[in-house]
Amino acid sequence: MDAISVIRTKRDRGELTPEQIDWVIDAYTRGEVADEQMSALAMAILLNGMNRTEIARWTAAMIASGERMDFAALSRPTTDKHSTGGVGDKITLPLAPLVAACGAAVPQLSGRGLGHTGGTLDKLESIPGWRAHLSNEEMLHVLDTTGAVICAAGDGLAPADKKLYALRDVTGTVEAIPLIASSIMSKKIAEGTGALVLDVKVGSGAFMKTIEDARELASTMVALGTDSGVRTVALLTDMATPLGLTAGNALEVRESVEVLAGGGPKDVVDLTLALAREMLDAAGLKDADPEKALADGSAMDVWRRMISAQGGDVDAPLPVAREQHVVMAPSTGVLTRLDAYDIGVAAWRLGAGRARKEDPVQAGAGVELHAKPGDTVTAGQPLLTLHTDTPEKFDYALGALPDAYDIAQAGTAFTATPVVRERIA
Repeated sequence: MDAISVIRTKRDRGELTPEQIDWVIDAYTRGEVADEQMSALAMAILLNGMNRTEIARWTAAMIASGERMDFAALSRPTTDKHSTGGVGDKITLPLAPLVAACGAAVPQLSGRGLGHTGGTLDKLESIPGWRAHLSNEEMLHVLDTTGAVICAAGDGLAPADKKLYALRDVTGTVEAIPLIASSIMSKKIAEGTGALVLDVKVGSGAFMKTIEDARELASTMVALGTDSGVRTVALLTDMATPLGLTAGNALEVRESVEVLAGGGPKDVVDLTLALAREMLDAAGLKDADPEKALADGSAMDVWRRMISAQGGDVDAPLPVAREQHVVMAPSTGVLTRLDAYDIGVAAWRLGAGRARKEDPVQAGAGVELHAKPGDTVTAGQPLLTLHTDTPEKFDYALGALPDAYDIAQAGTAFTATPVVRERIA
C-alpha cells in the first residue's frame, strides 16, 4: 500500500477500499504518510466526496487509532450531546446537569473556541479553580458521583482525528462534510456513550450556512452513529442570531446559572429543554420531566456538585472585564436582525476567543446584548455592551459591527425563526 495510489483513487473520483482507508489512517497517525500527502487526499475528498460506506470505514479507522472508553459499570444509561458550534452557545452548561438530574449519566467531552465560535472549556475555566483536564479514572469518578462531567478529551481518544483536524485547519479542507462528520463521530463513538443527540447549527454564525448543508451533515452523522450501535438523533437549530443575551466566557457562565435557577433568556431555556428531552428519550428515560428538574432546583444541585468535583468554587464571583463600551441604537424602530457571525467576531476581537489554539482568552471579555430581533428599540438606548480588559481592542471589535443589525420603522411586522428548525433521526 502507498499514499500516492490512495490519493489517485480519490482524485479520479474512485471509491476507496476498506484496506486503503485502514492503511492510510494508520500510516498517517504513525508518521509514515507525510502531511503534504494527507493534505492532497483531504482536498480530493473535499472535491469528490465519499459515500456512506467510505465515511463509515474512515470513521472506524480513526476510532481504531486510539482507545475506547467503557461506561458499562455505571448504574445509569449514558447519553451525550454535541454541538457543531455557534455564538452564545452555552447550552452544554445547563444541559448536562439537567439531564443528570433526570436520571441519566452525561459524559460530555468538550472543546475550546477557535475564531468566532466559543468553546465550552474556555467558559467553564472562568470559574475559579475549575479543571478541564481529568484522567479517565477522575472522569469516571465525577460521572459516577454527580451524574455529569464536562471535560477535555484525553490524548488517547481518536489521535488520528487530532492530527488530521490540525492539518485540515491550515489546508482549506475544513469544509469537507465527510471529514467533519467522521471527526465528530469518531470521538463521540470512541467516548462510549450509549446515546447521542447532535445539535447542528445553521445560519450566519454556524459552520453550516444553509439548511441543505446542515441537513446533509446531520444525516451523515446520524447514519454513522446508527451504524455503530449508538442511538443517534439530530436537531437542526438556528444560529442566525446569537443564543441568549451574551457571547463570551464568564458572561455565558453567569447566564447559564440564571437558567439553572429557573430564569434566563427564553431561547436558551427552550433549546436546553428540547435537547434534554431528546437525550432522555434516547437513553430510555421517556417519563423524566426536565422542566420540573429546572423548576425544583435539582438541576442546580447537580451543577454545584459537578463544578465542585472538578475543583471549581461555585460561590466565587466570576471575572468581570475592566472596561466596557456601550453601542447605542442609532434609530427608533423594530430590531429585525442581529447577525450571529458579526457578534461572534466582535467577541473574539475583544479577547473572548482565539485565532490559534495556543492563544490565551480573557475570561471577562465578550458582548452583552440588550435587545433581540423582534424587540422595539429607541434611538440612544443601549443596544450592545462590549467587555474587555484591553480597551485598545474596542475599535477593532467595533469594526465588525457596522452591518451587524437592522432596525426597521416602528410597527414593522416581524416573524421569529424557531430555535429548532428540523429533527433528523
